[in-house]
Amino acid sequence: MTHSAFMLGVTVFATQFPSFLFSLFGGIVSDRYNRYKVLLITQIASMIQGALLTILIFTDHYTVWEILALSIILGTINAFDVPARQPLVHEMVNDKADLPNALALNSTMNNLARLLGPALSGIVLEKFGAGTCFLLNTVSFAAVIISLLLMRLPKYIPSTVKKRVASELVEGFVYLKNTPAIGVIMLMLAFVSLLVLPYNTLLPVFAKTVFNGGAATFGLINSFIGLGAVSGAIFLASLKPGSDLKFILLANTIIFGIGMMLFSHISYFPLAMVFAVVCGFGTMSQSTICNTIIQMNSDVKMRGRVMSFIAMSIFGMLPLGSLLIGFVSQKIGAPNAMLCQGIIAIVIALAFSNFLRKDKLSKKETERVEELEDVVIERV
Repeated sequence: MTHSAFMLGVTVFATQFPSFLFSLFGGIVSDRYNRYKVLLITQIASMIQGALLTILIFTDHYTVWEILALSIILGTINAFDVPARQPLVHEMVNDKADLPNALALNSTMNNLARLLGPALSGIVLEKFGAGTCFLLNTVSFAAVIISLLLMRLPKYIPSTVKKRVASELVEGFVYLKNTPAIGVIMLMLAFVSLLVLPYNTLLPVFAKTVFNGGAATFGLINSFIGLGAVSGAIFLASLKPGSDLKFILLANTIIFGIGMMLFSHISYFPLAMVFAVVCGFGTMSQSTICNTIIQMNSDVKMRGRVMSFIAMSIFGMLPLGSLLIGFVSQKIGAPNAMLCQGIIAIVIALAFSNFLRKDKLSKKETERVEELEDVVIERV
């Protein structure tokens, strides 16, 4: 509607910045109340939001401010959805030995959906129009809600200790400060989310101006990024127990940066798609490994707030990064902007390399955390 790369950044900002503002409160709600019921409410609210957007598109009465307003509503819902959804995996898994695989699988599924969704929507958008895209999105929530209603989880036991909201917020920050195994990884994730991951903001520009295509070209780019994401998922699933996730994260970030640098200045579409696969692999592995490391090292009582910090690191930094990358691309062009992002990814990897290569101590800490979690689970 606007033909503006900057407005693409504004749209992402409107969707994700509310998650940054309210995710801490979402974490408190997740730790205080029944996560299963919280998740049901957020999914129903998301379906209503999707239905409103679908009606606007089909009636042809949409404007930019209406789209942005509905994006803000969705971001607010996500602020309460993510901190409840991620820790729910712990309650779903009976055998503690299966927990690392379950966490990796859950994170992989989320990131796969985030990458494959745009690929499919580009094709649907080209063939059937935007209204059909939003209609399918709305209907998809029905499957999620039905799945939730069919689940049978352990009986919810409310916490007997009630604290003030301010106290719980401070407690979360102190925990993060005193747990470097979580805090440093989350800081790295925040930098990557701010300066590297918003490369997807530029993909519509690449599809239109670099490759001289349209929505179908955009869909193809995302399809190859999705192929890389699938490869990343298979790679993570094939890792043996006890693998050094921190070192894998270091190597992955460097490869991710190199892939972005090469993709940015190749105008030959087939060759560029090879490096789009590398970008998808890097995006998938980056988020999934960080998420798995953080959740495995988090205390059971703090898990909701820890997930809210992850949401802040991603949903808080991504919209700011999208605005920044959108602005920079207006000044120096999308290819040069992505080239800079690739260089920054390598710089971030090198800046955190000392911490990521220290695995012996963190492995002992992880074993200790697992022992403590076993005791907590048995008592509960």
